[in-house]
Formats: sequence, structure tokens, C-alpha cells
Amino acid sequence: MKKNTERIGIFGGTFNPPHLGHLLIAEQAREAARLKRILFVPAFQPPHKVGREIISPRHRLEMTMLAVKGSRSFEVSDIEFPRTRERNGGISYTVDTMRTFRSMLPGAEFFLILGSDSLAEYDSWKDPGEIRVMAQLLVYPRGNGLDSRLPPGVESIRGPAIGISSTDIRGRVARGQSIRYLVPASVESYIKKHHLYLSQQSHVP
Repeated sequence: MKKNTERIGIFGGTFNPPHLGHLLIAEQAREAARLKRILFVPAFQPPHKVGREIISPRHRLEMTMLAVKGSRSFEVSDIEFPRTRERNGGISYTVDTMRTFRSMLPGAEFFLILGSDSLAEYDSWKDPGEIRVMAQLLVYPRGNGLDSRLPPGVESIRGPAIGISSTDIRGRVARGQSIRYLVPASVESYIKKHHLYLSQQSHVP
């Protein structure tokens, strides 16, 4: 590693909606890998969720910006939004995002933050080998945890068990249940203001 190289975490996801579990994962990754900053990257259209009903990318971007507001180490990047409107039919591929970040920040050392549920699907991603060359994988245990025999270049992050999921939050909103203390208060207010997740239908801008 070069002296004074900026260590940057990349945390991509649907963030539908972003919740306190996402923030906890990011903070644990920041501390474990001594990251200077973490870039949250909402996907315009996740490739593994094509055909599923997902609310407007702009709503997810706005909520993610609200979720990290006030943090010195967390930022939000909309890097996938202009690019994916013109390429890939709107689909957001991590390998393309990492290529762009490497071009924009040639002196940085990148760390890609994943939950263990995403690691299980990792080999089905587009060009997974190239991603591993561009970034070290930091994996946070979720669900059944992590296999102790992780591939080379993959580092696990130790931290509290997280029982919060975006799927559960959406379901709670649809059923009229409270999501207080599951998402930042600003995100809860945004969801109420824009009447999000009241049904299983997507909210188109």
C-alpha cells in the first residue's frame, strides 16, 4: 500500500429503504478497515432484482442522503444514475461502478462492503474476478453467518448481529406498524410524507 493512500469503502445496495442496520455495517467496516470514508451507492436498477417492484431510484437516493446526513465519514454517490440511463438498459453492475471510481480516484485503495447474503451470490455477478482485483471485499455476517473458509482477499467484519431488513420494514409500513428505531427518524418522516410502501406496488416519480 502506498503511503498516505486514501482507503475508501464502497457500500452499494438497493437501500429500499436504508435502515439503521446499513449504518451499523458501514460503521463497523470503517473501524475494522481503518477507512477514511465510505461511499453509499444506491443502485439505479439492481441486476438481481430485475422484474421486481422497487420504488423510484430518486426516492431511494433521497432517503440514503437523509440517512447519512451529519456523518463525517459517510457520503452518498449517485454515480450509477446518469451512467445507467444510457448503458445496460438501466441495470447497475458493480464492476462498471468500480471501474468508474478507479478512474476518478486513481490513488485510492478500495474496499467493497457486502453482507454475507450478498457474498453467497457474488460468483453470479458480472466479472467477479475483476471486482476482486479492484477492491478488497469486506463481508459482514448476516443470517446464518459466514463460512470460516473465506476465499483469499475476503475479510470478515466482526460486529453485533443485525435483525433489521428492508423487506421487513416495507411490510411493517404496509401493515400500518411502527418503523421507529429501525430507520433514522428523517427516513421515517420521508416515507410518511411521500406515502411510500403502503402497498406492494412501486412508486413511480
